[in-house]
Parts: sequence; C-alpha cells; structure tokens
Amino acid sequence: MKILISDPVEQVCTDILTAEGFTVDNKPGIKPDDLKAIIGDYDGLVVRSGTQVTADIIAAGTRLKAIGRAGAGVDNINVEAATRRGVIVMNTPGGNTVSTAEHTMSLLLSMARNIPQANDSLKAGKWDRKKYTGTELFGKTVGVVGLGKVGREVAVRCRAFGMHVIGYDPILAAEVAARENIELVSLDVIYQRSDIITVHTPLNDETRNLLGETTLPKCKPGVRIVNCARGGIVDETAVLKYLEHGHVAGYAADVFVKEPPGDSPLFKHPHVVATPHLGASTEEAQEKVAKQIGQQLADVLKQRGIAGAVNGEAVRYAFRSDLRPYLALGERLGRLQAQLMTGQLKRLILGLSGSVPGEAAEAISASVLTGVLSHRTEQVNLVNAPLLAKEMGVVLELGNEGGGSAYTNQISLTVETDKERRTFAGTVFGTGLVRLVEFDGFKLEVNPEGHLLLYRNVDRPGMLAKVGAELAAAGINIGGLALGRDKPGQTALTVISVDTPIPAEILGRVGRIEGVFEVRAISL
Repeated sequence: MKILISDPVEQVCTDILTAEGFTVDNKPGIKPDDLKAIIGDYDGLVVRSGTQVTADIIAAGTRLKAIGRAGAGVDNINVEAATRRGVIVMNTPGGNTVSTAEHTMSLLLSMARNIPQANDSLKAGKWDRKKYTGTELFGKTVGVVGLGKVGREVAVRCRAFGMHVIGYDPILAAEVAARENIELVSLDVIYQRSDIITVHTPLNDETRNLLGETTLPKCKPGVRIVNCARGGIVDETAVLKYLEHGHVAGYAADVFVKEPPGDSPLFKHPHVVATPHLGASTEEAQEKVAKQIGQQLADVLKQRGIAGAVNGEAVRYAFRSDLRPYLALGERLGRLQAQLMTGQLKRLILGLSGSVPGEAAEAISASVLTGVLSHRTEQVNLVNAPLLAKEMGVVLELGNEGGGSAYTNQISLTVETDKERRTFAGTVFGTGLVRLVEFDGFKLEVNPEGHLLLYRNVDRPGMLAKVGAELAAAGINIGGLALGRDKPGQTALTVISVDTPIPAEILGRVGRIEGVFEVRAISL
C-alpha cells in the first residue's frame, strides 16, 4: 500500500510507515490540482494544516482508506465527505496539550513582566528599568475559561506559581474540579474576581466574543487576558478599546480572527504581547504528533485497530442503514439539550424503547454525548466522546424515560442540572425519517435540522401572528412550524424552523411580546 505525505511532517512518521512495509511519498506543498491528480494512487494521506482535503480530492481518492492529521484540528479536512466515502479520518489531539499549556504560561509571564518590550528597549540601547516594572503572579487569581485538557494543564502550572485558580466549564463535574484544586464558578464570577483570564474553549456561537464589549466592563479593573485557544473568542476591537482606557492592563494572544492578521492595530499597543500561532510549535510536540499519526495510520490500514479517529464509530455504524437514523437522532437530542440547559450539569438519562436496536445502545450513548459536548469541546466524536465525558465527570445513565411511548420506537434524553430537569424525545419513522416528538411534556413533531426558534406563550389567539410579524420584518423566512400545548387557554410551546440564524436583537423583540417567554434560538 502507498501513503502520501502532503505537508511538512517530522521524519519519524515516514520511518514508522516505511518500517511497516508501506511505500511513502513525501510531497510537501503540493498544489491542489496536482494532489487531486495523483491521490487515486494512494491508500493513505498524511497532512498537517496546509493541505485542504476537499470533497473533490476525497472523491478522487478511489483507493483512499484513511487520512491522518498530524495535529488536533481537522478544519482543513472535509470529514463529512470522508465519512460518506468510508474513509477514516484520524487526528492526534493530545500531542499538543503540554506545548499549548506551556505557551500560555510563556505569554502570561511575558505580559506580566513586560519581557518583550524590555527586550526591544535594551537592544535599542536603552536602560529603562522603571518603565518596565511588572507584576507578580504569586497570590493572584487566575480565571480559566474552559477546563478541557489544555485548561486543566494551565491550572496545574498556575498553582505552581502560587496562584489561586478559579474556573468555568458547564460540563466539568464539581468533584473533578475540586480534586484538581480548581474552584468552579460562573462566568460572572470569573469576570468579577480574576486578575488574569485565560481562555481554552472552542470557537462557536456561544464563545464568539466571549470577552467583548458587553463582558469586558464586568471584569476587574486591571485585568490581564491571554488567548491561546482560537481567534474570535476575544473581541480584538473591544479589547483594544479597553486597553486604551486602562481597564484592561494587558493582552497576550497567539491566535487571531484573521491569520495572518496583517497590520493589526493591536500590535501598536505597548501592553500587547503577540505570537504567530505557536502554541503547538515545539520540537517535542511536532515529533510526538508525527510519531502518533504514523503509528495510527499503520494500525488502521493493517486492521489492527482504530485510535484517534474523528469518525471511527461513524464508519462502523453510520453506514448501516438500520442504525444510522438512531445515531443521528441521539446526536440531535444532545445538541438540543446542550443549547437549552441552564445551570451546572449533574447527569444525563438516556431512555430507549420499542424497536430501537439494543446492539446500538452504546453507539447511541456515544452519539448523545457527542451532541452534548459539541458546543463545549473541540474535535468531539463518536470515538472520543465517552472518554472526554468520563474525564469531565459527565454521567450518562440508561433509564426507563422512554417507557410508555406511543411510538414504535423512541429515544429520550433527560438532563438534570442544579437548576432544572428537562426531557426531550424523538423517534424514527419508516426507513429513517428522524423527528423530535416531545419537548418537556409537550407533544409535537419537529424536523431536527437547521435553525429553530423555540418559545412558550400564553395559549390565546394572535400570538403566532405577532411572532411571525417580527420575523417577517427582519426578513427571516419560516420553513416549518410545530405547536403543542398542555391545556386550552394555558401554556403553549411553539417551534419554528427558519432558513437563517436569528440575530440576538430579533430574539429580544420576540421576547418582549406580551405573553411570550422563554425564547431560545437553536442550531442543529
């Protein structure tokens, strides 16, 4: 079998694959058209972030069985297209954990002690000791937003400096945080108490501009901020504004909204420390991920097992026509609950009833966890979702919540937090039509796709017309509608499918309609 390496990857990857008997061709920097022309000759492909593995390239890879990403992010690989073709996509997300955590600390120390500025000044022939007086980390409170692998590694290093660590993560169990000496708090407490805030979350609708125009004023005066996660979590325009006002004392970033960022005005501010996305750029990390992906690719091509697969379970189950709809329904229920729940997650209860295949219980559980974690953790999938959930103390139990269903088969998901308990359920009709059929006791039928508007309202004439008028005025087209109610004249639940995301301003207008409450926007 033949393997193509299309990006610069450490030699150890080639050595491992060659020792396993594969023919390996190294063509770093190959152009897309040239890659498409030759990919049909290869059984495996190894990339970093440079190669864009598009659906066209995957379609041209008629012999392609596996794609290995030497690193964590797979944004440059069309995973959906690969899954559809039965191509396994693997990554090495753990290989960069320590290097990213250490780089976070490097930026934090550099910002606190003005090291880059003092270095430039000294090399320019100056001796400005007083000008570059810094601040100690000892005794300071650091707020870690996102307590996945990197966030927890940063917490360990901050404690070594004598810092008090508080953290926010809606998924991490309180007992896990306590065991690691992290005080689990809300985001508002992070803003109020932190001398330093460091972010370690994926970039999604919930985390975009997490530190921005509305939240920076809540922060402690003189706060310092570090972003080694993703560009866009910190609003660059807003942080520059508050740096100039003095409310933010320093900003250190390794990632940016646009990369490369060009002549960003951020770089002209004296209290900004920046690096060009170097979080994973250590010799050890690059060697580690090259070694890991070489071994993983050899194992899967020789059918010894799958490790680090982004779509491993999908390949195993999703191509079985009898199981595919149940996995899709489980993930949609998880995504729905993740976006609607409030408070700290305590446990999840999965109910299976009717003709749901018993052999798929474990895979359905993994699909539910994939949906629940998808808004909190990067690179979650059917393979790694159970492990990530276990590490974060997320409990998923099999219960009888699906019992007594009026449907031939049903999957239900109950979420318990410290503030609420909610149950949603869905079913699969015929040969694979997936529908949500219960929302907290309300019976209705919803296609779980695209963008949804959910709200409760007083059950009286004219309510839907008022909401529809607001959507129409904003140019938002309605694609579907489902209504449910408890008793006539009391409370109703409305779920509207729309063609485009609903801006926060429009949600606010809908929420201000008299008799309308609990307005939420969901993307599935």
